[in-house]
Amino acid sequence: MAKICPITQKTGTVGGGYSNRTRATKFNPTGKVRKQINLQKKKIFIPSLGKSVKVALTPKGLRVLKKQGVEKGLRSARII
Repeated sequence: MAKICPITQKTGTVGGGYSNRTRATKFNPTGKVRKQINLQKKKIFIPSLGKSVKVALTPKGLRVLKKQGVEKGLRSARII
């Protein structure tokens, strides 16, 4: 399963870090690190269908669902 939020379309990023010694001497960079997004697994009830759906969303995706409404938000993301 890809780590992507179906509502906000957010994915992980690749970031790199430098230690303080590296910054001082311009020697030996630390390398790249994969930073994953904060996916929350939630079970959401859809009243019109009469069933629950399990989705993995970011906290911003949950706020979007709360604002738009569960059914409209999940239909726009093509989950239901």
